[in-house]
Amino acid sequence: MTAKPWLKNYPEAIPPVVDIPDEPIQTGLIRSAERYPDKVAIHFLGREVTYGELYESALKFGNYLRGLGVKKGDRVAIMLPNCPQNVIAFYGILFSGGIVVQTNPLYTEKELAYQMKDSGAKVIVGLDILYPRIARIIGETELEQVIITGIKDYLPFPKNLLYPFVQRKEYGMTVKVEHRGRNHLFTEAIKRSKAEPIALDQPDPEDVALLQYTGGTTGSPKGVMLTHRNLMANTKMCDAWMYKCTPGEETILGILPFFHVYGMTTVLVLGVTQANKMVLVPKFDPETVLKLIDKQSPTLFPGAPTIYIGLLNHPDIGKYDLSSIKACLSGSAPLPVDIQEKFETITKGKLVEGYGLSETSPVTHANLIWDGERKRGSIGIPWPNTEAAVFRNGTAEPLGTGEIGEIAVKGPQVMKGYWNRPEETEATLKDGWLLTGDLGYMDEDGYFYIVDRKKDMIIASGYNVYPRDIEEVLYEHPDIMECVVAGVPDPYRGETVKAYIVLKPGRQVTEKELNEYCRKHLASYKVPRLYEFRDELPKTAVGKILRRKLVDEEKKKLEDEKSAHGEEIVGS
Repeated sequence: MTAKPWLKNYPEAIPPVVDIPDEPIQTGLIRSAERYPDKVAIHFLGREVTYGELYESALKFGNYLRGLGVKKGDRVAIMLPNCPQNVIAFYGILFSGGIVVQTNPLYTEKELAYQMKDSGAKVIVGLDILYPRIARIIGETELEQVIITGIKDYLPFPKNLLYPFVQRKEYGMTVKVEHRGRNHLFTEAIKRSKAEPIALDQPDPEDVALLQYTGGTTGSPKGVMLTHRNLMANTKMCDAWMYKCTPGEETILGILPFFHVYGMTTVLVLGVTQANKMVLVPKFDPETVLKLIDKQSPTLFPGAPTIYIGLLNHPDIGKYDLSSIKACLSGSAPLPVDIQEKFETITKGKLVEGYGLSETSPVTHANLIWDGERKRGSIGIPWPNTEAAVFRNGTAEPLGTGEIGEIAVKGPQVMKGYWNRPEETEATLKDGWLLTGDLGYMDEDGYFYIVDRKKDMIIASGYNVYPRDIEEVLYEHPDIMECVVAGVPDPYRGETVKAYIVLKPGRQVTEKELNEYCRKHLASYKVPRLYEFRDELPKTAVGKILRRKLVDEEKKKLEDEKSAHGEEIVGS
């Protein structure tokens, strides 16, 4: 057992240990529907679904899946944006005894085929415009049934009649799927089923509820096995951390996609378990979100730095009332201090940085939202029931205060392991500790700081350079909207520091000016040697900037240049 210096910072309202019920995650929906059957569970583009309706639809969907042959432990994929059907399918799969496989709707055929083959999913629930993609890969997978729905299926009148025209204009297609053979319509599945509880063996909290695939920035994506207990634990921890929020009375803005575990836990599972209202956003658009905040008055807004940056840089942000927001938990990428301060000034709410991984359901650390100290640049302190330490790289030897090493965590939110990957599970889980792959340190008060990913650290002329140090400085520049720093190949230094910059609309700055600015705020070996201005940066669906993709582009450029000069390329 490690010492826990962070506990002295806990406000009285947060217990060091929270009780985690030994029950499946779908129990949260059952309770909420019993207590608040007429309360709005979901607001979606003008359509509202109550908790009673949500529970009934989820039971119907679960029974339909049982009729299709889904048994306990079978994998069922969901390939949908944030919409009512996603929530219904999630709980319906769990009611049927199945395991949810959340799938990114932006996946290419190759990516989709890989995930379906790796998970062994038998059924997929997909959006109508994705049907051609699903149909082309189904033959090389174990998929037996396809359930199709459309955005229009849960839109109010007359939006449901107009949406097909909008869809044709935006996507250049209209897809019609008939309810026959292996193809099923979601609406028909609900119509033809009964809302009866499904008799199953009592689910074990250690049963897998969700296969959450990692981003796959290095190697193939891995299926993270998250159990009912994992998800329940993180939900209860989140509830304890947000102690000034009242279950049943909050409104959560659901921008974070549910196919990312961050959105799954902090919006879907937490929202349903607490009987809060979820305002679902199928696609992030700053103006649409600002209007939603103004009209729907959300109190909770989990997000990512790129989402907050997108809102802050909208020219009309001052026209909208954002004062309903009480708390925002930012994750998926480092939160620049400048963005945090600006967002809090405009909304008067609290925006704090948290930390987690797919492997931890996802949250392990966060800054205190209301009472207690918040430290600039820190990911905060460990959540209840959670241990954290900094290990010497490649070992389980704990380091002292302020020493940089690999952050490791232990707690009931830590995954069961990787799906069908025992060797990789063994390499990541050591005596109950999850090795995160993130480099960082802990200060004397128990606050943790991420220096960078192990794989993102730049070694330039023998110096260790951490991209986050440089990005923090660049984000404070008045002309910069977004940036990312990466180490790119250099024949002399080994690696050299390159900054990719997106400027605010209408702003201009030269490389020379940025160089002078960085030299005032950074040690000389950290100053970027190269700058590249871009209109946008590559990102994941949750808004995390894909640094590795930029590095791969640089390597490809270098190889092409060598090839053009007839040099031999040796693969590493």
